Amino acid sequence: MRILVIIAFIGILGSLASALFYLMRDKGASSKMVNALTLRIGLSVVLFLLLLFSYWMGWIEATGFKG
Repeated sequence: MRILVIIAFIGILGSLASALFYLMRDKGASSKMVNALTLRIGLSVVLFLLLLFSYWMGWIEATGFKG
């Protein structure tokens, strides 16, 4: 599960970097930046739903903050 979450975070950050690249390169002339940001939002929602489902199935546990 940890590897899956790490891969999802890398995908989210990669999509965000791609959007920044298209913002700087195209100056907003194309829809590539919007598509990259849409992909980032989609990945974030899927990751959140995966974490909720994993908690419901008992694959992960809430440990709380013990600081």
